[in-house]
Amino acid sequence: MNVIEELVGLGGDRVEEHAPLGARTTYRVGGTAELSVTLSSIEDVEELSGLMMATGLVWVIVGNGSNLLVEEGEHRVLAIHLDGAFTDLSWRDEGDDVLVVAGGGLDLPIAARRLASAGIVNFEWAVGVPGTFGGAVAMNAGGHGSDMAATLEEVTLWRDGAPETWSKDRLGLGYRTSAVLRGDLVLSATLRLGRGDAAEAQDRVREIVRWRREHQPGGANGGSVFTNPPGDHAARLIEVAGCKGLRHGSAQVSEKHANFIQADALGSANDVYELMNIVRERVEASSGVALVSEHRFVGFGVTP
Repeated sequence: MNVIEELVGLGGDRVEEHAPLGARTTYRVGGTAELSVTLSSIEDVEELSGLMMATGLVWVIVGNGSNLLVEEGEHRVLAIHLDGAFTDLSWRDEGDDVLVVAGGGLDLPIAARRLASAGIVNFEWAVGVPGTFGGAVAMNAGGHGSDMAATLEEVTLWRDGAPETWSKDRLGLGYRTSAVLRGDLVLSATLRLGRGDAAEAQDRVREIVRWRREHQPGGANGGSVFTNPPGDHAARLIEVAGCKGLRHGSAQVSEKHANFIQADALGSANDVYELMNIVRERVEASSGVALVSEHRFVGFGVTP
């Protein structure tokens, strides 16, 4: 019995071979992973992680797949999804502050709404980020004037077969970046928030949701494609380069917000990737700015 057979046998229904991966991203297009593992407790991690590492497959932490693009075909990766206890949310008062502990697999919008309704404030901005806490920590997600770095206290992650607790300083949070590596599994995040008026917090949540619906497209997209260069906005540069609404095969730059690309139903992840490159080339020719993608990729000649 080889390692993969052993992992499949031990993991049972927690492990899936030849598993959909692109279909689990918000683009809803792309290929499959050789293996997929769903972890619902620290016991799952302790039991299975040794064999997961022994497969030699690159770990891809999927979360909601909201900034992930997967090339067509099957990839020699192990896709990891956190569920169960890793979607828990709890809090306790500490003086004038509230310490909030969120599982790495919990959706940010769900947490933002629950906290606002409990009168716990300063996390309302996250209702507009369609990812999980794990990805939000790794990418220092942000929006509407704030980001994870503003309130993050510490995280617990799994690295090299053991849990580690990192302070905010060790995380090295910057604009859409952190010291979290691709194979690190963020198990939980602790935030330092405050008490406030629940009705006002819920109003802020509703206003952010309204703004996003008005200014950003729906459908199958991965959120902002490119980071904003210093002192400018990627969307403005894309518009100036004449790329707003540009179509390539089954992918199109959004007519509503130029820094979004939308994929047609049953479309091609390769079309999305090629369109990103077309946009990047035209922006550089137009303005001299080399745009950098916020996305993470599986395939396309890129190491996940």
